[in-house]
Order: sequence, then C-alpha cells, then structure tokens
Amino acid sequence: MTRDIFKPSGRIQFGIFFQGVNSGTIWKAAESGSQTDFESFRRIVQTAERGKFAAFFLGEGLRLREHLGRPHALDVVGRPDAQTMLAALASVTTNIGLVATQNTTYNDPADLAHRLSSLDLISGGRAAWNVVTTDNAWTGANFRRGGYLDHADRYRHAEAFVETAKRIWDSWETPSGPAHRVLHQGQHYTVDVTPRLPRSPQYRPVLFQAGDSPEGRDFAARQADVIFSAHPKFDDAVEFRRDIVSRSVAAGRGANAVRIMPASEFILAATDQEAREKKDWVRSLQIGPQQAIAYLEQFWGRELSAYDPDGPLPDIDPVVEETSETRGSGFHGAKARQLADQWRAEAKDKGLSIRQFVTSRTARIDSTFTGSYNAVADHLAQYARVGAVDGFNISPWLIPTGLDDIVNHLVPELQERGVYPTEYRGSTLRENLGLETPVRLSQQVSV
Repeated sequence: MTRDIFKPSGRIQFGIFFQGVNSGTIWKAAESGSQTDFESFRRIVQTAERGKFAAFFLGEGLRLREHLGRPHALDVVGRPDAQTMLAALASVTTNIGLVATQNTTYNDPADLAHRLSSLDLISGGRAAWNVVTTDNAWTGANFRRGGYLDHADRYRHAEAFVETAKRIWDSWETPSGPAHRVLHQGQHYTVDVTPRLPRSPQYRPVLFQAGDSPEGRDFAARQADVIFSAHPKFDDAVEFRRDIVSRSVAAGRGANAVRIMPASEFILAATDQEAREKKDWVRSLQIGPQQAIAYLEQFWGRELSAYDPDGPLPDIDPVVEETSETRGSGFHGAKARQLADQWRAEAKDKGLSIRQFVTSRTARIDSTFTGSYNAVADHLAQYARVGAVDGFNISPWLIPTGLDDIVNHLVPELQERGVYPTEYRGSTLRENLGLETPVRLSQQVSV
C-alpha cells in the first residue's frame, strides 16, 4: 500500500470534549455538576478512560463572553486553566490522552513548548495541544499585545509558532541529549532557546486542530495529527475525508497521516422511541425561557425581556448591523438586520415561538446521534468500514454523568461488532491513536 492511498482502519475511537457551559450543556438541572470543582473533571475523565476513550479534551476561552455590554450571566464564570487541570487529571488516570486548547496568538513558543513538554513528561506521553489562533483586539485586551495580529496573518503566525515549537521538541538527537539550540527570527517574535526537558515517551505532544476554512484545512494537513472537525454526518464526513487526504498528500504527508474526529452529541436509550423522547427532554432543558430570549438579544443588541418566549419573534429591528467578538464565536460577524428578517419569516412560516426557534437553531442537530444503542452502533460501524472518520469527539449534554450511557451500553455494542478498542494499544496517546513517530522537523525545515 503506497503512502498516497488511504486505507481505512475499520475502527473508531471516542474522545470527550469538555467545553464548559453553552447552549448544549444542561447546567441548571439538579443533576448538573460544577464546572470548576475538580470532582466533576475527575468523575467524567475516569468514566471516559473506563470506556477506552482516546482523549479528554478541554476547551479554553481567554475572555468571558459579554451580553449587552456585561459579562454573560447565563454563561460559565471562568474555568480552571486547562493545562493545570490536565496535570491534576494525569495523576488519576493511566492511559487516556490529555488535550489542552492553547492559543498561538497570546502565548510564546518557547514557554508553551516547555509547559506542554512538562505535561507530556509527567503524564507518561499523553499530552496533546489543540492549536487555535485569534486576531481580535477585544480578546487581546487581556494581553499586552492585544489586537496586534492582522486577520490575514493569523495562520502564517500560527504555522511559524507551531514549527518553532516542533523544532524545540525535536532538538534532542537522542533521548539522553544533548539538545540543540533553537533559533527563530520572524515578523512577530524572535526565539533563541536551548530546551530544558528531554523527549517524552511519545516523542512530542500530539497536535489537534479545528479550522474548517480552506486555509485552516491546509494548515491542518501540514501540521496536525488530529482534526477536530465539524462534519459528523456520513456523506459530509466521507467528503471531508477525501478533501483532507488530498491536502495531506499534496503537503508531502501520507494519506493516513491525519486522524479525523468530528464533534458529536449522543442521546441514547434502550429503544429508538425512548431515545426520541429523551431527546425532547434534553432539548427542553438545554434552552429555557431565559436562554431563548438572551440568544436573540445577542443578535438584536438590545433587551428583549418584554417578549414572551412562547410567542412570536420580536417585531422590532436589531440596533446593530453586525455582531462583534464580544458575543462569542457563535455570534461573531453575524449580519444582524439581515438575519432578523430571515428568522422572522422562517419562524412565521413554520409556526415557531421564540423558544422553539432558538432550540432549532442551537441544538446540535447536524452532530447528534439519536437512537437505541443497537441502532446507533450499527450506524457507527458503517463509518468504521469506509473510514469516514477515525472517531468522534463527544460533547456531553450533562456533566459529570453524560458519558455513562455511552460507556455502559454503546461501547460494548461497538466492541461486539469489532469496530471499537477493547483495550488501549499502548501507554501513550500517539500509540493509542495509531500515529507514527514524527520525523524530526529540523531535518526538513531550515531554521
């Protein structure tokens, strides 16, 4: 088999995306745990490891989302630092990978490479970095370099950052050293560093990336080990795989070099009918009356509390033309006035109230697998057979018990079909994902 021909593995794996409070997480129910207490994180990561999940993935925001100019009262009020939390979780887990979202715009390559190496070493080779980049001045106001990065430069800057980090990790000729000095002089930063830590058992941290623009896909094809994609539906997933294979081969990498794990939500029960009823219950709790009104206020830019959540959409127009970064990534850049007209027409045509309409907009419709354990297992086995994906990154709708149904019932069904691991392949994340040991970047790229 040549390196430019994709070969399906015939298996899938799961990861968990613990993303914090959002429209998909039930967080006002009595069963919902804290978003800051260690116990919530410990409970769910150990459940995931019991289910042979490949990775535990922590999202991280750099500034609180705002609502009408104030911190959003219906959003999470901060989360522990991702790498600090993962270091603590390394001590209560053995095999599961530990993925930290870290921003290339507001970190320094030598410092971040050292901190990620530290997590990789103390976890025995289980660390991973979800590479993200930001260019807006609102987020940057938290940092001394706020807003300095032009939008067009964000991926060029990120790629230089990642390559510098890789050279730092690659600087050991042998595990026992000595390390080479690493130099980088570029548009945004200059680095002159001799690494302080040796390689981990998995050589260097695994790299995740989630950009979906053509630029983002090319960046992932060149640099990433795993893509956290937005394409979980079968036909879409197959097409996305074809595209990434093509881009990976064009970048000089193998057709199987990049793993793909789309974002997903699972609502499961013993029968399909029970699962549909459970889905209705979940949706009713994900978007309550307050959340529904607040969702529209993010686009309208004005208070709408006088409107009935079970009534029609507001007949008044937004006071903003376009929404800003302050509202969060899900709202950023929306053409508010244009959307208001479209939404009012759609809601009227479908007979939807504010709450029903917002539920239809915010529910993870395209990424939700709903059904009996048996039916969903059959469906996922189809993905495995053709290699549409390598797995799914699951966002639980309840913390910390949201994986229990999956681990207790779905995973055994998948194992019976021979498409899901019954044991971890090894002790490192790179081994468990079936990734090859990297080629030293210093042999490929001149500094």
